Amino acid sequence: MNPETATYQIERQAVEQIQQARDRVRAELAKVIVGQEEVIEQLLIALLAGGHCLITGAPGLAKTLLVKSIAQLFNLTFRRIQFTPDLMPSDIVGTEILEETDRGRSMVFVKGPIFANVILADEINRTPPKTQAALLEAMQEHHVTAVGVCHTLREPFFVLATQNPIEMEGTYPLPEAQLDRFMFNVLIDYLGEDDEVAVVRRTTAGDPEPIEQIFSGEDVLRFQHVIRKVPIAEGVIRYAVRLAAASRPGTDQAVDFVNEWVNWGAGLRASQYLVLAAKARALLYGKSHVAPEDIRALAGPVLRHRILVNYRAEAEGIRVGELIERLLETVESGL
Repeated sequence: MNPETATYQIERQAVEQIQQARDRVRAELAKVIVGQEEVIEQLLIALLAGGHCLITGAPGLAKTLLVKSIAQLFNLTFRRIQFTPDLMPSDIVGTEILEETDRGRSMVFVKGPIFANVILADEINRTPPKTQAALLEAMQEHHVTAVGVCHTLREPFFVLATQNPIEMEGTYPLPEAQLDRFMFNVLIDYLGEDDEVAVVRRTTAGDPEPIEQIFSGEDVLRFQHVIRKVPIAEGVIRYAVRLAAASRPGTDQAVDFVNEWVNWGAGLRASQYLVLAAKARALLYGKSHVAPEDIRALAGPVLRHRILVNYRAEAEGIRVGELIERLLETVESGL
């Protein structure tokens, strides 16, 4: 078998596994998570596309349990960092300590919790921006610098940060530079009555059924490589670019309501993440190429943390979600 044929078979197998992943992941997570199908799908897409996620929701909505369960599914090392007002950057990255050895005393670098495959940055907006920024280099470059030495992080590397709504007491809004590093802003809302009853019944009756590992870290890296090769027409790419550009006030591409209500729009990363996430979604739904519907389906989680409304919009009760819906109605796919 020549190398090209072997590569094709490996990629074909990966495509088939990705297409099966949606139902398999849902089936396993259903053992511990009730409902939240859209949230699970968005987290899976981000993982397969190699992006980080910001999860927004009130306390007690199983954000931590969901992230930990996903790490178990893919047999990834998991670390949880509880962000608090007194957390220091060295508590995340690591620090040097003085250690006694056979050769005398020496400084030894002790790795922090950032050295894992899946990092749960719990309540990231509970800590000041200086400590929040400790994640920036890791999220973008997949390495950290400590005491002047660069340390490469383990792959795959996936940051899932949870935050409580900004209006809650004792929180610090994330800087725009940090927000832009997240592929998705995933919203978790309260369950309906039937789902909440199911949660209460399950959690008060006994131990849940254990989650089985269905993939490995090597599988994730292979999936990420294959997803980047999914075909996409130039017209669909242009549609993603036009959506992001239309959200930028004061530009030629901006629509009227954006100039009226938006203070800051989505940047280049929004276009990149729209396309990359749409490729992952296309494969999950068994399609061989990306369609405009894949872009539209992911516009909310990609754009909602990249569009900053102004005071006029706040005074008139205009929400970011409404603006995104209007953008989708206004910007034509051109196909």
